[in-house]
Amino acid sequence: MADTVHVTATADGPYMIAGRVELRWPSGHVISQEGEADGSGAIYLCRCGHSQNKPFCDNSHKRVGFKSTEGDATAHREP
Repeated sequence: MADTVHVTATADGPYMIAGRVELRWPSGHVISQEGEADGSGAIYLCRCGHSQNKPFCDNSHKRVGFKSTEGDATAHREP
């Protein structure tokens, strides 16, 4: 059985990915995560669209004032 991966949309910030995951570009090339993990091993993916280090977060969300709302129009949709 695979390890569980948790994806959390942080308040007014990036997606936090906790667990072993491999990121790939549309071409199939693996995206290096070297130097991106925090002390617990989590990585953070940009959600605001302004990072200069995509797909990773560089804290640009703070500079641009990105705001998220739990339960916004994209949340809880039926598949």
